[in-house]
Amino acid sequence: QVQLVESGGGLVQAGESLRLSCVASGSIYTIGLINLMGWYRQVPGKQRELVAHISSFGSTNYADSVKGRFTISRDNAKNTVYLQMNSLKPEDTAVYYCNAVQTVVPVRSYWGQGTQVTVSS
Repeated sequence: QVQLVESGGGLVQAGESLRLSCVASGSIYTIGLINLMGWYRQVPGKQRELVAHISSFGSTNYADSVKGRFTISRDNAKNTVYLQMNSLKPEDTAVYYCNAVQTVVPVRSYWGQGTQVTVSS
């Protein structure tokens, strides 16, 4: 099992920045199987959507809505993934969830408890 703990959410005004962090913990073996880490977000009544993810080799993928504003990074030595969010907009308001995926069989997906990000106009 892998546990994910997010931090860094909060209330900011439009145009400001926030940095989310997610620390993964578990046995050395299970942590070593994690290849993909990322951030999703969800607002009430809507499906959870991908914000960004990053592989263990550093390749990244972003939702079109955040390209150029958000940057995902990871520190493999600390088992931590970050999401730097700049130029925040009210439509970025959501609960942000950290996700970690073991891509080798059996494929497993782990989720954090979520952290609220609220952007006021």
